[in-house]
Amino acid sequence: MSGSFTDSYLGQLRKIIGPRPVLMPGARVIVENADGEVLLIRRGDFKLWGWPAGSAEMGQTIEDTARAELEEETGLAARSLVPVGFASDPVEDRVEYPHGDVLYAFSMIFHATEWDGDLRADGHESLDVRFFPQDALPEDRTRPVLRTLEALQRYKASGGVFQLI
Repeated sequence: MSGSFTDSYLGQLRKIIGPRPVLMPGARVIVENADGEVLLIRRGDFKLWGWPAGSAEMGQTIEDTARAELEEETGLAARSLVPVGFASDPVEDRVEYPHGDVLYAFSMIFHATEWDGDLRADGHESLDVRFFPQDALPEDRTRPVLRTLEALQRYKASGGVFQLI
């Protein structure tokens, strides 16, 4: 979504429901480079490392959502996105934002290994963007990072069986 949170679908919905819990479809993207490192962003809201991710907008497919969030937050345009899993755990995928809004995320997990563009943070949703070795992830990370990466590892080990987490 280009523009402000206020103009987004979720922003418009928040004007009506306030901070009450909301179920929200979205996408997260695991970008993996040739060295097996994964791309994380330092999120502007929590100041923690997390996946490029975001909520769907009206009129977007879930793949459109993944592509838009990846490009907005990292400057990268995925050449292809492979759906590897889906996250919807009522505890693990519950997000309480610093200002009090609560969201239950239903997130399609995509994997990207080829992209165009130059890596950069947007200064708002992403404060920093970096590749990390999978065995040396930062300690100050969001809750979904590790279990999402584990889903990708299970997906690969299974020969491509879609993961529900």
